[in-house]
Amino acid sequence: MVIIALDYICNMQKLEDNFKHQGMRRKLVNTLKEKGITDEAVLNAIDTLPRHYFLDDTFLKQAYSNMAFQIGAGQTISHPYTVAFQSSLLEVKKGDKILEIGTGCGYQTAILMIMGAKMFSIERQRYLYDKTKVFLPKIGYKPKLFYGDGYIGKEAFAPFDSIIVTCGAPFIPEALIKQLKPGGKLVIPVGDGAVQEMKRLIKNEDGTVLEESYGEFSFVPMLQEKE
Repeated sequence: MVIIALDYICNMQKLEDNFKHQGMRRKLVNTLKEKGITDEAVLNAIDTLPRHYFLDDTFLKQAYSNMAFQIGAGQTISHPYTVAFQSSLLEVKKGDKILEIGTGCGYQTAILMIMGAKMFSIERQRYLYDKTKVFLPKIGYKPKLFYGDGYIGKEAFAPFDSIIVTCGAPFIPEALIKQLKPGGKLVIPVGDGAVQEMKRLIKNEDGTVLEESYGEFSFVPMLQEKE
């Protein structure tokens, strides 16, 4: 995994999306197709959302590569393939109420909103929460954002059609399973090392859970408790 360090910028004075940017997104979409992403709604969302908005202009050439970037507070914006893969596993339907654990810079949040989801997102890092709650509305996205502990979810707004965890969890939090609707999906990378196993849990009508595995990925660790 290649990670380029940069300062997360969300107070940009001008946000431009020109033909060059759009062309680079087309190439990224083609790369994702070659890597096995087939969900047209996911591909359309990635083709629609300017990823370079979430990065310093200095790294424009790399913004549409399949790379992760540091965004501050020890966190990263995930590889586009990882974003696409997790989004595909959710099988989003328009109007789905989705809880995201790990808002970060808001890129994954916005992708799911383009796909028609109503987003609720929790961020553990105060720096990123403060930045993203200002930045996302600036580019036209108004999810419900919360500063807090993702392990406990957001019971006040449950149940959710799906929950997506965008950081490596050492275990599957029971609270998140409880906050799923029957038939709901939890997509979560599980493991306490540098590499995690991508899991999808589907909650049955009787409350039992079907667990599926989708290979190894690498995420920053999921943290507990607010600062």
